[in-house]
Amino acid sequence: MEKLRVLLADDHAIIRDGLRQILADTDDLAVAGEAANGLEALHMVRDHEWDVLVLDISMPGRSGLDLIRLIRDEKPKLPILILSMHHEEQYALRALHAGASGYLTKESDAELLVHAIRRVARGGVYVSETVAELMARGLMPSTHELPHTTLSDREYQIFHMLVLGQGLTEIATELSLSVKTVSTHKTRILQKMGMTNTSELIRYAIAHHLSEASDM
Repeated sequence: MEKLRVLLADDHAIIRDGLRQILADTDDLAVAGEAANGLEALHMVRDHEWDVLVLDISMPGRSGLDLIRLIRDEKPKLPILILSMHHEEQYALRALHAGASGYLTKESDAELLVHAIRRVARGGVYVSETVAELMARGLMPSTHELPHTTLSDREYQIFHMLVLGQGLTEIATELSLSVKTVSTHKTRILQKMGMTNTSELIRYAIAHHLSEASDM
């Protein structure tokens, strides 16, 4: 039986090596291509045919929700499984809304990962119980909408970088934006969330489990 071709996009070689070994033990899946950054992933999606893309949402170059949308626009039938270090509460719903077929954290075990890849490769959607609950909550009307849910995808990305301690210049460089643009986004984030400084954003993120800072 010919194995399903998996394109793995992750900037950590140890993650790619581990996943390659996991899939080598299956009868139906194989890592047939690898990308170490967002631009490489985009080029490989354009130049070759794949059965499923396993994508890290945070990589150098083009990455994140914009990359999911670009790939979805160019290859609408390609299933995308997000494999991320970010907790589900942080990015899962946004990734699914951007066009991903599933979301899994890197803390998941090998058996669950294989199951998720098979599921999205067959045209299904994979979500954990946590994500399913988040989706259900999103369908329910609420008079107490949390401030971070009002942020745009770009604002949320910058919000997350701010609470992880990155400065405006560092964020601007990583996102290929001007410092002035990032500063404007920060101002809007603070306004939308009713806060006055980054320290308040950090406390909010920790309280709502939106940052790895909550593990410190």
